[in-house]
Amino acid sequence: MSSLTVPADVPSVNEDCEQLRSAFKGWGTNEKLIISILGHRSAAQRKLIRETYAETFEEDLLKELDRELTSDFEKLVVVWTLDPAERDAHLAKEATKRWTKSNFVLVEIACTRSPKELVLAREAYHARYKKSLEEDVAHHTTGDHRKLLVPLVSSYRYGGDEVDLRLAKAEAKVLHEKISDKAYSDDEVIRILATRSKSQINATLNHYKDAYEEDILKQLEDEDEFVALLRATIKGLVYPEHYFVEVLRDAINRRGTEEDNLTRVIATRAEVDLKNIANEYQKRDSIPLGRAIAKDTRGDYESMLLALLGQEEE
Repeated sequence: MSSLTVPADVPSVNEDCEQLRSAFKGWGTNEKLIISILGHRSAAQRKLIRETYAETFEEDLLKELDRELTSDFEKLVVVWTLDPAERDAHLAKEATKRWTKSNFVLVEIACTRSPKELVLAREAYHARYKKSLEEDVAHHTTGDHRKLLVPLVSSYRYGGDEVDLRLAKAEAKVLHEKISDKAYSDDEVIRILATRSKSQINATLNHYKDAYEEDILKQLEDEDEFVALLRATIKGLVYPEHYFVEVLRDAINRRGTEEDNLTRVIATRAEVDLKNIANEYQKRDSIPLGRAIAKDTRGDYESMLLALLGQEEE
């Protein structure tokens, strides 16, 4: 469930553009005005604002934001203002430039998006970077990481609810044998996780738990980085809200907030399921997500995060 709040009476796109223009001019930038507009517009509305702004002022709104804003607030506003598919392409590109820890971002995009959303992200990647996401991921990774990530980002899964229970039983047996033998990068493990529908994988894991009285996620705890990546793959595919709660808890609760992860989750989920994620967060940590964010962030960055969360500053 979306957490984004859009006013019942939205000003015209021309008025929004004029207001944004005024926020950039004069003595200092009016950050509160920017938040009041961009923090309360849907993806379709933001896209129209960008197009109209360019036509009216012959300026790229994203470049204006990049020029006028700073630090984590600038990153959040720019990432939020992008189209969802463009945003995923941007996040994936940034992940392929960094260290192996960023491979979790690639798993997140590949596993928590719908099949169609992943295709749109790949198309946006083509358009923005004149190459494919798959080739950059293959170039960025090696060994078992490449073996898992390339098929994940290349996948076009069936998106429906139908499942084959006999297949679930057979593949639960395969997974149990491989995981029990610690053959985590076995071709069959990767084939199942990279190609089966989310509903089919869920049915397989339910049978896994019932038949073998073991939780595959618990079997994948306290292992090396590749196994952690495999665990994130399963959580992203089958338990996405729990996955995002884990990312948020790690981002907020560590010594020094991990702003990139916090920014990414809030910006990518605000129009999808952030309200559900916030509810799960409160169940887990007994503190509202908004309060946890307000405790660990400051200034305009905090204000924009809370706006996307659908909350006012306390």
